Amino acid sequence: MNKILKIGHRGAKGHLAENTLESIKRALEFGVDAIEIDVHRCKTGELVVIHDFTLDRTTNGSGEIAKKTLAELKDLKVEDQFEIPLLIEILELIQGKCAINIELKGLNTATATSEIIKKYIAKKNWKYEDFIVSSFQKNELFQMRKLDENVPLGILSKASVSEAIELGKLLEASAIHPSLGIITRDNVTASQQAGFKVNVWTVNEPQDIERMREFGVDGIISDFPDRLFERK
Repeated sequence: MNKILKIGHRGAKGHLAENTLESIKRALEFGVDAIEIDVHRCKTGELVVIHDFTLDRTTNGSGEIAKKTLAELKDLKVEDQFEIPLLIEILELIQGKCAINIELKGLNTATATSEIIKKYIAKKNWKYEDFIVSSFQKNELFQMRKLDENVPLGILSKASVSEAIELGKLLEASAIHPSLGIITRDNVTASQQAGFKVNVWTVNEPQDIERMREFGVDGIISDFPDRLFERK
């Protein structure tokens, strides 16, 4: 049986504020194979790591990320103590330690992400296999594929694995990323037989983790990556 990748969701979201450098460090301490983070493009063009399109849930700010400058975002605090990081800050932190799943959350994120990936491969000793780019936004995935035929793509789905497989074929993707709520033994097998890895999210409860192991998934994305190292 192949090794199942242990992937920290937004770092170690169950332990520390999501998508922060501190949360990523905690995930690294657990020994994860990869971390999953979300990117948005702010008003001044930089890629910042935050999940929502707005600031209200996770920071002491308010409003849309796309309408804020980097300086404005850096003045805010996540859970009253952490900074909103840049994608490049995350890459510098994890270099040589684990892989990264970059979810293109915001609009117009593919081009800037592609440029950063190419730079880190050319100048920072990263390899394409160190990255996987995923998104619910089909336009961003098609743009990423147009810009770079070598970037591994992951098709996110919370509705239909069969539809994700079809889109994956169109995009020559590497993986299907289904939600825990739609995954079955049969659609794991169907995805793998179609040539895709299966990385499932968000799997936190021990019984669900064990079930995903039994299903033979390729990767498990969890808020509590430490639980992925535990066995019954």
